[in-house]
Order: sequence, then structure tokens, then C-alpha cells
Amino acid sequence: MQGGVIDFRPFLDIMGIYDAGLNGVSVNSQGNPVNDKGLGVQVAGGISGTHSWKHIRLGLDYRASIRHYPNISFYDGTDQTLGLSLTDRLSRHTTFSLRESAGIFSNNFSSLGFSEAVPFDPAAAFIPRNDFFDNRTIYLSTQADITVQKSARLSLDFGADGFLQRRRSSALFGVTGGGARGDLQYRLTRRSTIGAGYTYTHYSFTGILSSTDLHGLVVTYAVRLSRNFEFSGYGGAMRAETKFQQNVPLDPAVAAIIGVAFASEVAYRVDYVPNLAGRLAYTVQHGVFYASGGHAITPGNGLFLTSSSTNAGVGYGYTGFKHWSINASAGYNKSNSLGNVTGTYGSYQGSLNASRLLFRYTHGVISANFNRYDSGVFSNYNRWTYSIRMGLGFTPGDVPLRLW
Repeated sequence: MQGGVIDFRPFLDIMGIYDAGLNGVSVNSQGNPVNDKGLGVQVAGGISGTHSWKHIRLGLDYRASIRHYPNISFYDGTDQTLGLSLTDRLSRHTTFSLRESAGIFSNNFSSLGFSEAVPFDPAAAFIPRNDFFDNRTIYLSTQADITVQKSARLSLDFGADGFLQRRRSSALFGVTGGGARGDLQYRLTRRSTIGAGYTYTHYSFTGILSSTDLHGLVVTYAVRLSRNFEFSGYGGAMRAETKFQQNVPLDPAVAAIIGVAFASEVAYRVDYVPNLAGRLAYTVQHGVFYASGGHAITPGNGLFLTSSSTNAGVGYGYTGFKHWSINASAGYNKSNSLGNVTGTYGSYQGSLNASRLLFRYTHGVISANFNRYDSGVFSNYNRWTYSIRMGLGFTPGDVPLRLW
């Protein structure tokens, strides 16, 4: 993904908001999870753009918001996200790249999409995307790579990752992890490339004795099927070695003597799961359709720990109109928890975002997001959330404003 140079561009927007399905880490008077809704106002601003020097290219996308609900001020809060990319051509055949993702949020209404200024896929970073509770979450993901172009056809890449996630509630789990990876790519023809890769990842959780070690081997393939149609993907297997603490019942005779019905033990399990992902992209004159899917091991969502997850998504982004910018997406996730609590959980998501230039520097902006949390095992996990935002955005320049 290499776009043109985009000047650093600030923006400010003021919106009326309606959110339904708000859920703090608490229960109501009947002992059921909270399900609140309310009207409010949100003010957001930020800056994004790129700059290039002789050997270095820098991309930045930063945005922050503050919101207030007059009738349910418990959910007032601020959100911030930062995306940064740095590419440095160290020599004729060697390139160093750094990708940073960081943020702090209290709800999960914002969509995770591409940024024109930061040319990497945020779905490939360690960013929490399926949090169930509206609870303060902090995340940081760092990815660094050295790419060596051995010849016109052969390239090697060596990379390292580090990430952490922290949640305000002591009832939820944070995670700290890191890993290393490497791959080899060989261009078969002008339109196709084949390769192989290895990844190792280790992460452990806060608030509980639990950790996971992952080893993955994949074969990769990418092809341009036509001028506008591309496919890329990988397939292989992953070995997940998980340790976690669990409570086990004691023999009644033992329990009667020591007065304790349960005892803690460290459980150990090894799982072999498919490690798959693929993306189809079709480019039109001023936009792109895409469909993606995959299966892998994830650190869960703070409520559930290490999980085997299947994801699928479709989307459409368009900036071809002179005054319009439109983005729509839908996604599906189904996960099986392998750690502290076993069982299935998942979600369905959808979003529609649009902006239109009204007059100089002023844009009308609207966004709508929904999320359906779903579980056939945990009945209280099933709930809907909705979010609608509408207002005005202000930014210099004549390019349609993108706030997602």
C-alpha cells in the first residue's frame, strides 16, 4: 500500500450523538447486565498526513474526541487514537519500517479502517476490536521490520512485535506480549508472488496466572488477476501452548476436613489450529471493494482469554465524488475460548460513514454503527449496540473529509 503524499491536515468536528446498548462493568437491580442509552454531544479533532524526505517517509494519523451525555454522565469520556508509520531506505537493497498503533477508548463504536496517511492495515496490528464492556481500555502496538531485496525477484523480511492492552476494571484482564517473525517472498511472474513465513508470539495476562506461546508456519500467495482485481492470502497451521489457572472441586472427604470445596490448579493444553487469511480487492475508478476472512489464535477480549477465532468482512470505500466521501463495512466474528472459561462467543458488526462538502472548509458528516454480540453458551452475552452521529466538520482543503 503506497499512496501519494498527503499534506498534514487538521480537522475539527461537532456532532450530536445517540448511543444505545451502553454497558458498564456492573449489573442492575435485577442482577442483569446494564443496557443504557442516551443522547449527547461530541467534539473531536486531530491531524493526519504524510511527509517525505530523501530516504524517509513519515505518516501520521491522530484523532481525539470528548463526549457528554446529559442524562447518563457515567458514560462521559474521551477517546484518542494514534497511527504512525516510518519507512527508511537504509541502502539500495535494505529498508527499515516502523508501525505504531496506540489509543485509549471507553466504548467500541468507532470502526477500524484504513487511513490514507498511514499505509498499513490496522487489522494486522494488535488492536482490541471485540471488547464487550464500555470500560476504559488502553492499547499499544509496535511492529518493526527489516526488508532485504536480494534480487529483482527474491526478498527477505525479519520483524518483531510488541503490544499491551490494559483495562480499567479489575474484573477484566489485560495482556502483554511480543514476538518475532520472518518470511521469504519470490516473484514468479509480473502478476504473482509466492512465499513462506514463520511467526512466534508469546503473551501473558494481568490479574490471572495465564500465558500462551504460539508457533505458526504459513505459505503465502498473491496475484493480480486483472488490472483491477487482486488476491492475497496465506495458509498453514499454528501450535498454541496455553497455561491457565482454574478451580477444581475437591473430594467431599477432603473438603470436609479442610473446609474448602475447591482448589486452584495450573492447567496445560496444546492446540493445533488452522492459520488462514485471505483478501480479495476490486478497484473501481475512485474506490475499492474488498472481502477478507481468516482463522487464527487471538488474546481474547478482556472477558475471555486465549481464543480460536474466525473472522470475515466486506467493505466499500469511495472518494470519487467531488464533494462526497463514503465508507461502508460489515464483519463477523466467532470465537472459542481456550483459557479461563471455555465456550463460544462472537459478534456481527456494520458501519456506514459519509461526509459531504457543504461550502468552503465545512462538511456535513454522518456515521452509523451497530454491533450484535452473540453467544449460544452465555445468554447474557447476547445484546445489541447502536451508535448514530451527525454534525459538521471543519478542515482546510477541497478534498472530502474522512473522520473514520
